[in-house]
Amino acid sequence: MPQEPARHHRLLPVRPLTFSPFARSVARVATAYLVKHYMHNAVQQSAGDEFKEKLKIIGRRSESSEDEEFDGVVQADFAFFDPKPDDFHGVKTLLQSYLDNKQWDLSGFVDLILGQTTVGTVVKLEDDEDNGVFSIITALNLGRYKDHKCITELKEFLLNICHEKDKIGNLRSLLGVEAQKVGLLVSQCVVNLPPELLPPLYDALFDEISWATEDEPTEELRNSFRFQFYVVVSKFYKHKNANQKRSSSTDKDEAFVYIKPEDEILHKLSMWSFLFPLQTQQVATHEMQPDNGGVAGR
Repeated sequence: MPQEPARHHRLLPVRPLTFSPFARSVARVATAYLVKHYMHNAVQQSAGDEFKEKLKIIGRRSESSEDEEFDGVVQADFAFFDPKPDDFHGVKTLLQSYLDNKQWDLSGFVDLILGQTTVGTVVKLEDDEDNGVFSIITALNLGRYKDHKCITELKEFLLNICHEKDKIGNLRSLLGVEAQKVGLLVSQCVVNLPPELLPPLYDALFDEISWATEDEPTEELRNSFRFQFYVVVSKFYKHKNANQKRSSSTDKDEAFVYIKPEDEILHKLSMWSFLFPLQTQQVATHEMQPDNGGVAGR
């Protein structure tokens, strides 16, 4: 089987993500890190093919150091791994409220993610006996998996909560006749995941998608990764007075508070999006209300 040529150490390029202070800061931080790209091998898909990112996490106390003098610096060695069955409970926990409070086949959804080992990454601590999952990222072809119960239920959920008449037609098209060209971009992580991990994490995903279009064993599988559109389902907060007329684009930008920093970039890059209120209980102040946005982007 064909193998992807070995990729050597290199600096991450600065991405043209200039939509927000977050994007610019992450791009600058990423350039300063010397990293080893997530290695792809069409023959061997094992935990040995991993990405390692060493970070110093400032101001987080280790549980094991409660009785020791704490100097404010804990080193955490994160690694990128192929998804595997052992990650089931960790990934399911991260995705517990992915579709708000809907009762759906979440276990089947997690099984799809873990079964697609050629495209997808989980982030864990290196040599962690607890095998805890800190992040999951993948892209699932909505046409390829259309007959699975979890994907059917996900489509029904999105169609039911979209009440914007000018968007529902586009949504039906993406989930129906165009589904073979659509990737569901799933990205969930713990709240305090270091943002320095985001650029290499997304680099790894899109590298794997590109490799899959060449290395998958059948033409059908290769074509299933030639995405023309991505759909993103994500949570964020909206100011309660966000619908009031705002005087500037800056005011409009500040109407939303994104839980995951990259969602601001994805939202602004999207061709269109729609919002719907969450039913699950969220931590919010009197000035904020939780919303969930379904974002479709080319």
